[in-house]
Amino acid sequence: MRSSLAPGIWFFRAFSRDSWFQGFILLLTFLIYTCYHMSRKPISIVKSRLHQNCSEQVRPINDTRSLNDTMWCSWAPFDKDNYKELLGAVDNAFLVAYAIGMFISGVFGERLPLRYYLSAGMLLSGLFTSLFGLGYFWNIHVLWYFVVIQVCNGLVQTTGWPSVVTCVGNWFGKGKRGFIMGIWNSHTSVGNILGSLIAGIWVNGQWGLSFVVPGIITATMGVITFLFLIEHPEDVDCTPPQHHGEPTENQDNLEDSGNSPYSIRESSLETVAKCSKEPCEEPAAISFFGALRIPGVVEFSLCLLFAKLVSYTFLYWLPLYIFNVAHFSAKEAGDLSTLFDAGGIIGGIMAGLISDYTNGRATTCCVMLILAAPMMFLYNHIGQDGITSSIVMLIICGGLVNGPYALITTAVSADLGTHKSLKGNAKALSTVTAIIDGTGSIGAALGPLLAGLISPTGWNNVFYMLISADILACLLLCRLVYKEILAWKVSLSRGSGSSMVLTHQR
Repeated sequence: MRSSLAPGIWFFRAFSRDSWFQGFILLLTFLIYTCYHMSRKPISIVKSRLHQNCSEQVRPINDTRSLNDTMWCSWAPFDKDNYKELLGAVDNAFLVAYAIGMFISGVFGERLPLRYYLSAGMLLSGLFTSLFGLGYFWNIHVLWYFVVIQVCNGLVQTTGWPSVVTCVGNWFGKGKRGFIMGIWNSHTSVGNILGSLIAGIWVNGQWGLSFVVPGIITATMGVITFLFLIEHPEDVDCTPPQHHGEPTENQDNLEDSGNSPYSIRESSLETVAKCSKEPCEEPAAISFFGALRIPGVVEFSLCLLFAKLVSYTFLYWLPLYIFNVAHFSAKEAGDLSTLFDAGGIIGGIMAGLISDYTNGRATTCCVMLILAAPMMFLYNHIGQDGITSSIVMLIICGGLVNGPYALITTAVSADLGTHKSLKGNAKALSTVTAIIDGTGSIGAALGPLLAGLISPTGWNNVFYMLISADILACLLLCRLVYKEILAWKVSLSRGSGSSMVLTHQR
């Protein structure tokens, strides 16, 4: 029985059980969002197949097109001279729908069970991803079909990010969020890599399978999510994390009577058991404008708009930039561009680790953004002098550009969704995450669009645009950085005061 166990043994068992469930949730949500990104990637791989150089292709014997048709191997309607605009319309259909839907998704996420909401989103995402590929097998050649599918997919994909961040935020307290979420956020790059590899298997043949297979995998993951996702630690009698050091009765009892940590867990479990027997009042879900009033939400949202603008411009245009400026082959340019994502993984982990240690999320983001501006300038001017300089500069730029982006969309979103001003009501987590990432998604849609309009005037102008956006992102955090510096000064003065009191007592 529990009472027969020594306190140390019970604490060890409780800690091990809590850690096991935390690790399971971290792995499951990692795989969930890996599938979301995996299902987004095939369109960038298949673009080269939808419009290609037909002079290098062998014409089938039963082909009925004219011998003078130089676009016979391309897929209508992308076989025209305006194919770039048409492919751009397909991309923007997804990005704009995603940005708009994100603001709505968080509101629903707060009011629906996350397990049902996330499972339904993955099933629908798998369906629409597969429907895009089925256009090949159904021989569909009208633009509106592919645009409508992308719009629907963009909307249902918004169920993913607020839900997984909310779930992870429910399981991990503020003290470990930055480092843990920095590692966890690598699912974006892993999903992109898997999506590229899977789509590449069929891109030169039946390219429809490049969408159908990721769609089936995503839908299957939705079923697994429905069966195994655990939203709250209390659902399996685990200890809930403390958010922002919020005062609780358990903490007061610990300070007053010197109880050991395992008593806190027993008290939490008793509260859960009591609520299971007697109806407990659930905290009301926060409104959209109520979430905007949480200190820091507006600043971090606008900062992410410009930070994500820079990140997504690199995502969509970096291979072409390397190909045109450094004169590498298409394959070499594609391989080199992955180093930017590799640097992003390192930057996300470092940003989380530093912000945990300093307790300064805004300051960490601001410093990395300040360093990113001159590094992007240097990369544009000296980063193409050789393979070594390209590798080093890409990793550094990737870390500095994606580090703040990763920190804001993960640990910062979780912190603000459980802000102390909410007085323990964590029902704002999904809405806050959706607002922050939705605002950032506007930048994700604008960045590649602006780069496409500016690039004909020269790549230097594209980088000046990116540097300007980076500086704006930094300036938007100045107020929060000032508040963090003041908090550090207060903390240091308290520490000095305590040391003086101890010295006087001795």
